Amino acid sequence: MRKYNIAVVGASGMVGGELLGLLESRHFPVGDFYAFNSGRRPDAVSFRGKKYACAAPTLSALKKADIAFFVSTDEVSGRFAKRLAAAGTWCIDDSSRFRLSPSVPLVIPEVNGGELKPSRKLVAGPNCTLTGAAVALAAVHRKFRVTELRLATYQAVSGAGKAAMGQLEEELRTYFKKGAVPAANGRFPRPIAFNLFPQVGGFDAEGNSVEENKVEGELKKIWGDKRIKISSTAVRVPVLRGHSLAVWFKVARPCSLGSLKKELGRTPGLKFYAKPGNYPTPLENGQRTEIVYAGRLRRAKTAANEFQLWIVSDNLYKGAALNSVQIAERIIKL
Repeated sequence: MRKYNIAVVGASGMVGGELLGLLESRHFPVGDFYAFNSGRRPDAVSFRGKKYACAAPTLSALKKADIAFFVSTDEVSGRFAKRLAAAGTWCIDDSSRFRLSPSVPLVIPEVNGGELKPSRKLVAGPNCTLTGAAVALAAVHRKFRVTELRLATYQAVSGAGKAAMGQLEEELRTYFKKGAVPAANGRFPRPIAFNLFPQVGGFDAEGNSVEENKVEGELKKIWGDKRIKISSTAVRVPVLRGHSLAVWFKVARPCSLGSLKKELGRTPGLKFYAKPGNYPTPLENGQRTEIVYAGRLRRAKTAANEFQLWIVSDNLYKGAALNSVQIAERIIKL
C-alpha cells in the first residue's frame, strides 16, 4: 500500500491532538510525518510512538507533504493553504478561511463527498456546530426538500479551545471553594459555570452572531441549495465536549413520521433513536464518537409539514478532526 507524507499545521493544539490520534487508530497510511505549530514557543507531539518537535510552518517545508491538515487559525490557512494546493499538495483546512469561497469545496464526506476532485486540492471542512444537522437531515432534504430550518444550538466549551475548557473547570473549582462563580475573564462574555449565554462570537449590525451566520451560509453550500430559509440561535453551555441541536424543519413534499423515520434510519453517518424515550446526550454520545446521533423526532404543532428533531455530535471528532481524516481517506481513493 502506498504511504503518504503528512503535515499537520496546529499539531500541538486540541484538534491537532485528536487528529493525530485518529490517524493512528484508523491506520491511515502515513509515510513521513511533519508537525507544525505557530513557532512562538517550543512544543512537541507524540505520533506512532515517536516524539516530533513542532516547527513554524514555511511553504518549502509544507511542500514535502502529500497531504497537509490545517487545524490552526484562519490567518495561518490564508498564508499557506492556497499556495500549497497550487503547488500540488492536498490541503484539508479546518478553519473558516475558505469555507464560503466559490472555488473551494466544503465537504462532509457522507453528505457531499462527490465534491472531492483531483483538480481542486484545497478542501474546507465545515463549522462544528452545523455538522450534526447537515449529516442528520441530508437524506431527508434530498427526498422531501427542507424549505425552512430553525436551530437552537447548545455548544460545548471545547468549541472555543483548550483554554475555554480550563476556564469552566476553574470556575467550578472556585465555586465549590468560595461559594461563588468568578466574573468572566475575557475568554467568554459571561461566566460559564452553572450558566449559559446566547452568544458564540461577535455580533453583526443586525444582531446575528458569527456562529449563526456560519450555520446559514455553510449549510446552504454543503446541501447545494440556496433556497432554504435558515434561522438559528447559538448558545454556549457548561458542557465540556459534544454539541447539541434542537431543530425545527419544514419540508416541501408531503411525508409521514414513518417515512421520515425510515429515511433517518438509513442515513449514512447517523444513528437514529426512533423511540421517544431513547435520545442522545453530549455526555453519552458526544465523547470521541465517530457518528452523529439523533432522536425525539415528532411533528411540530405550528404547521402540518413541520417536524422537530434533537441532534448530538462530538464537536472535536465529527465536527473537526474526524471529518478531516475522512476527507483524506476519500482523497487517497480518488
